[in-house]
Amino acid sequence: MSLKIGIVGLPNVGKSTLFNALTRSKQADAQNYPFCTIEPNVGVVEVPDKRLSELAAVSRSAKIIPTAIEFVDIAGLVKGASEGEGLGNKFLAHIREVDAIAQVVRAFADDNIIHVHNRVDPKEDAEIINLELVLADWQTVAKRLETTRKNAKGAAAKDFQKELALLERLDAHLQTGQSARELAFDEDEAAMVTELHLLTMKPLMYVVNSSEGLAGGKEQAGTVIDPAVPHVYVCARLEAELADLPLDEARQYMKDLGLDQSGLDKIIVAGYSLLDLVTYFTSGEPETRAWTVRRNTLGPEAAGVIHTDFIKGYIKADVVDWKDFVECGGWGGARERGKLRIEGKEYVVKDGDVCYFHVSA
Repeated sequence: MSLKIGIVGLPNVGKSTLFNALTRSKQADAQNYPFCTIEPNVGVVEVPDKRLSELAAVSRSAKIIPTAIEFVDIAGLVKGASEGEGLGNKFLAHIREVDAIAQVVRAFADDNIIHVHNRVDPKEDAEIINLELVLADWQTVAKRLETTRKNAKGAAAKDFQKELALLERLDAHLQTGQSARELAFDEDEAAMVTELHLLTMKPLMYVVNSSEGLAGGKEQAGTVIDPAVPHVYVCARLEAELADLPLDEARQYMKDLGLDQSGLDKIIVAGYSLLDLVTYFTSGEPETRAWTVRRNTLGPEAAGVIHTDFIKGYIKADVVDWKDFVECGGWGGARERGKLRIEGKEYVVKDGDVCYFHVSA
């Protein structure tokens, strides 16, 4: 499965600079004026995973195939976007297509880079974006509520009562300016909410774009926007410098700066956590490959990301923890030392599993 993260924020907060750095490209126009990004830029990035090279060395794999993450650089939203300001409706539609939102907020001061509100206030900037997303959702819910109220009359009224109650609760909640993800839903309600494709139901992280010396933590005042939401601290300008260097030089530069993770690594880790994803591996002489599935995915569905026919044909799986696989020297050693397990259809695939699926033809 492919993870798609939308990069959003006000104009001139560093979204396109960050996108270019993350994708090691110059796709996004990172100019010093609002709306320099009109159509979303899309970049597919290999997910760095040190486990792959260790597994491949043991299996003497001919090639390594990492899993991938897709970043979408969405044009800067402005106050009034939900009413169409700044081509807002078009931009909001792009957000509906992503799995998670990385909201970039500006925490650096630079007189040479215009701020649309002529001041740096990360918390207020985030509130503007969040309110626009809430207002867009409120419009969606209000329209659906109007239709449901018309349908919930006469003999059909009973069939619409649960949906009507949910929509009325959502409508009242959104009118207070709060996101839909803050509400609790039962299983039936969750299914109905999914059909609405609400923007504020999408998992959210804040990417705080700080000045170079502050990218490692929370030192700059006002950069903790909401303790309930994950925060990633980066310096987009520094990430851009790293992206221009060969990988070996970039790693050395990071080491010299005392950084153990790049901004890309931080955002990927946060994205996997937000969407509750895990990585399992297949490893042999032809290739060692990473695969991404939702946490709590059963064996047949995990095999299905390799090929959909594997779901129906699933018989069992040979499973070894990746560390055991490396320490035992591969499948044969793991079997001899009792580290290999045979798992059936009810097995829940875990992060770091190395799997060989047995399927019927």
